[in-house]
Amino acid sequence: MSFEINGHSFSQQPQAGQCLRTFLRELGHFGVKKGCDAGDCGACTVLLDGEPVHSCIIPAFRAEGHAVTTIEGLASDGGIHPMQQAFLDAQGFQCGFCTSGMIVTCASLNQAQRADLGAALKGNLCRCTGYRAIEDALDGKSNVEDAEPGTAFGRNLPAPAGPQVVTGKARYTFDVTMDRLLHLKMLRSPHPHARVVSIDTSVARAMPGVHAVLTHADTPATLFSTARHEIDAMDPEDTRVLDDVARFIGQKVVAVVAESEAIAEEACRRIDVVYDILPAVFDPAAAIAPGAPIIHPDKTPTHRVSDAARNVIAETHGEFGDVAAALAASAATYEGTFTTQRVQHGHLETHGGMAWLDADGVLNVRSSTQTPFLTRRALAQLYGLPSDKVRVFCERVGGGFGGKQEMFVEDILALAALKTGRPVKWELTREEQFIATSTRHPMRVTVKAGADKHGKLTALQLDVLSNTGAYGNHAGPVLFHACGESLGVYNCTNKKVDAVVAYTNTVPAGAFRGYGLPQTLFAVEAAIDNLAAQLGISPYDFRRHNVIKPGDPMLSPAGTHYDDVTIGSYGLDQCLDLVERAMQVKTKHDLDDNWLIGDGIALTMIDTVPPQGHIAEVVITKRDDGGYDLTVGTAEFGNGTATVHRQIAATTLGCTVEQIHLRQSDTRNGGHDTGAYGSAGTFVAGKATHDAAQKLVAAMQADSNARSATGTSGGTPRSVAFNVQGFRVAVNKGTGAIRVLKSVQAADAGAVANPMQLRGQIEGGVAQSLGATLYEEMVIDERGRVVNPKFRDYHLPSFADVPRTDVYFADTYDAIGPLGAKSMSESPYNPVAAALGNALFDATGIRFTQVPFKPDRIFPELQKRFGKS
Repeated sequence: MSFEINGHSFSQQPQAGQCLRTFLRELGHFGVKKGCDAGDCGACTVLLDGEPVHSCIIPAFRAEGHAVTTIEGLASDGGIHPMQQAFLDAQGFQCGFCTSGMIVTCASLNQAQRADLGAALKGNLCRCTGYRAIEDALDGKSNVEDAEPGTAFGRNLPAPAGPQVVTGKARYTFDVTMDRLLHLKMLRSPHPHARVVSIDTSVARAMPGVHAVLTHADTPATLFSTARHEIDAMDPEDTRVLDDVARFIGQKVVAVVAESEAIAEEACRRIDVVYDILPAVFDPAAAIAPGAPIIHPDKTPTHRVSDAARNVIAETHGEFGDVAAALAASAATYEGTFTTQRVQHGHLETHGGMAWLDADGVLNVRSSTQTPFLTRRALAQLYGLPSDKVRVFCERVGGGFGGKQEMFVEDILALAALKTGRPVKWELTREEQFIATSTRHPMRVTVKAGADKHGKLTALQLDVLSNTGAYGNHAGPVLFHACGESLGVYNCTNKKVDAVVAYTNTVPAGAFRGYGLPQTLFAVEAAIDNLAAQLGISPYDFRRHNVIKPGDPMLSPAGTHYDDVTIGSYGLDQCLDLVERAMQVKTKHDLDDNWLIGDGIALTMIDTVPPQGHIAEVVITKRDDGGYDLTVGTAEFGNGTATVHRQIAATTLGCTVEQIHLRQSDTRNGGHDTGAYGSAGTFVAGKATHDAAQKLVAAMQADSNARSATGTSGGTPRSVAFNVQGFRVAVNKGTGAIRVLKSVQAADAGAVANPMQLRGQIEGGVAQSLGATLYEEMVIDERGRVVNPKFRDYHLPSFADVPRTDVYFADTYDAIGPLGAKSMSESPYNPVAAALGNALFDATGIRFTQVPFKPDRIFPELQKRFGKS
């Protein structure tokens, strides 16, 4: 057999049954990415005789005699293709994992296809950008600009890895080759709750090519949490590397390490596990009811589990004033119960990594992680290793959204490498990503609110039940965060919170962009709108009358012992004004009388950093060529920190960004960084960069031979960021279909480090949140099984699904953040469901209380109100 790839002939033979994508990657074409295994995401797109195909569903042998073109061969002269240059000029990417496949498809489009990009790009998904920057690339728009020395901050400067991303040269977790590499596969529990009685691994161990079969007997008895925080006490100790009790369908039971994935998979099939089936519970209300099956009977408050006998992992209760009395005296009141669903992060690069021992006996772990330093600390503790004998690092990470603020794979990879003495790789499939990692916490939120006749809030009350699934990673912090800023943004004398997070025998929940606020804001902002409507006050004016102002305390009955949060800059008033003006502009549409049209808004406040410490250490060293080496610990996964760190350093040092050479996200480089989560990349790590640069400038003014300086930031005091989202929607009375006619978001991010990049973060956050608001939902059946564990059955937004969002920035300067900047990576997600729910209420007069707003949920209520006609 012979193959022509990028104009060159190859005689290598594909393996039996091998897909074209895997064959191409074995030949070194790492720009061809693995995202779904099912032809759903387009990350593996190549040209076959000039036509774009998903190479993951093309058998490799069918490419014989045909011309295959990957992203690396798109430019025939080895330079850069016009479409690659267009994506570079428009900065049509964030994490960049989808970009190679997206560019290949875009480069193949003819003029007719360009006239309908929704259809032309339906096979290529992007989870980060919201697609506007991709459309800009196809329209030939340039979004980047230059900067003079010392003026980089505040300019639309491109991402430093851009040329590598658009040409397929950027290296993600698995874009490397390694000699003697072994492969790990996992046998998972088919039961939602069962004790492992026995495991017969004899047949599997005897198979040729199998090097290790690992069970709970081979793993430490140490309990830990997969959640990564600077302070371990924020999360419960309820997890083992491998456990003898399975608490959800899909839990790890046995790991097989073999010469190939095929051998490892076959060995898994030959393992005989005997289970003692235990009673299971899937609903959080049932889980905390008397007589429910106990999921973690051996856990106590010493494990940081509040009440294991009630399946309660964490709870908070508190009250200011007298809510009941205030509600009784209010001129207007509202009460409603709102439910939110499980949502998958959907980052196109799945969890995974590689682990090996080097010649010095150092355990190296190359991982797709947001927290390399915290993961190193956890591995050292688990396996009793000195920290200098563990290295964790990542290159470019293909999306995270909080899902990679976990240790889901590194623990077992480390054990496999230590047991075998060989390099070991484990890359989760898309199905494993759905059934066995983490999701957003589903919540049931009951809100009660009251106001006097003048429109002043008199009472706010939340009753929250959160479902953490089988393990408590992030359970408590998400609950406290959800109840904190959602109430703290409003001035009200009487507030009350009763909130509980429960274990169930379902896939665990965890960290997700927004960290609990989208769930509670859905309820709180609905109550605010209902009160305004009852009193005949505009929703903008009602909010203006009740939101906090500079100098006001930000109070919630939950989490008020953190006293380091301040209003470093205040732009909430500007955000309300900007959205109100934008929404006053009429929208052109061609809709008949079957469509109901309404407007809605919602606002959000978010603390810029998690509480209890978030640490960053940065080193800047002057080079002999006049440039600077900037060493930071935080990871780049589309959050843009690689760009902003260079801008901060270049502005402070009076040089250009090209003179700043970035070294990133590798524990071997020294220092410490808590991680790229909690909106801390700019506010904490960026502040450490600013500190280091200032120190080096001062040192060089005192001593011309000064070469290096170290900067630190401890994540305190903290500031707050504000966002206001507005929607105009149309709802079809006859079908329940929803169209977004207008989307507007205003943001107070302090001094904007990179307007182009920040706009992309907001657009991407709105797009991702719209998916969760309108259709994304992980469905769990009556046995606790995820029934839609693939993109084809789980609707990620595609190009045609996402309306373009108009983005506006408040003009503020944060007194705490670096050069006046503060966070803006998480918060754009938060007000979307609430604002769209309020727009639906305005259009229909019906308060829909369950997301996603699927037509089959909307239609019955419309029929009740408007009749079958």
